[in-house]
Amino acid sequence: MEISPAPVQQIHEPLFEQKGVQVFIKREDLTHPVVSGNKWRKLKYNLQAAKEQQHDTLLTFGGAYSNHIHAVAGAGKAFGFKTIGIIRGEETLPLNHTLTYAKSCGMELRYMDRATYRLKNSLEVKHNLLSAFGKFYLIPEGGTNALAIKGCEEIVEDLSETYDYYTLGVGTGGTISGLIASLKGLNQVIGFSSLKGDFLTQEVENLLVDYNGREYKNWQINNDFHFGGYAKIKPEFLSFIKSFEDQHGILLDPVYTGKSLYGLYQLINKDYFGRGTRILFIHTGGLQGRSGFGI
Repeated sequence: MEISPAPVQQIHEPLFEQKGVQVFIKREDLTHPVVSGNKWRKLKYNLQAAKEQQHDTLLTFGGAYSNHIHAVAGAGKAFGFKTIGIIRGEETLPLNHTLTYAKSCGMELRYMDRATYRLKNSLEVKHNLLSAFGKFYLIPEGGTNALAIKGCEEIVEDLSETYDYYTLGVGTGGTISGLIASLKGLNQVIGFSSLKGDFLTQEVENLLVDYNGREYKNWQINNDFHFGGYAKIKPEFLSFIKSFEDQHGILLDPVYTGKSLYGLYQLINKDYFGRGTRILFIHTGGLQGRSGFGI
């Protein structure tokens, strides 16, 4: 279960020259034809564990537009697993692009009311799922667990150069946790939250302590560029995405990479980084999410 190395390319902008910084993008979106970006990193060792434990079925959770549901369905088809997706809320027909794709990959879709969904990690709900489906390998919502963090450590392990700052979008906290753990306290990491609220800092701290028992001081979560919350957008944000894509030929998703790159541009413009700073932006994929926004 290997993937192609993610290329790194420098992005040239008059703004960067004016501020004296260099910006590079690590194209994790190009690593796998079916399951790209951080979703592949999160799933890699989970898929290996499922095979080692002789499971033939993967079960996971997500919303109707979940990149994770999309990725697990694609991975199941590519690597020979049956897949079950527990979808938050009621079924809505016709199915959207995400769920249509998941179903085309053979994923069995089951819907769970929102009250029960909030209790999805309880023993009662897990027991009911086992009774309904039999033996399966459970992957948590968003794919974040210790094996996912282990996979995300590899995002920077194949780099031939080092950078002063590593930046990326944050959802459940698994990807940034792997990045922080891999850097071992060196350099700086900035995560841009796609969610409303400031709870992600504590969540990442908890993930890291559970993962390797360590605390790190070289990272932060920026909560200023969520545009109202998960999957919420504004016209100036879509204009930024279109302008960037037209200029550089790199597609962005409007939920994670678009918001985090917009945030990075704003910090550069406000002189957050000193002259001579080298910044690496991690493109975490998720491009299937564009369809829900008509872009």
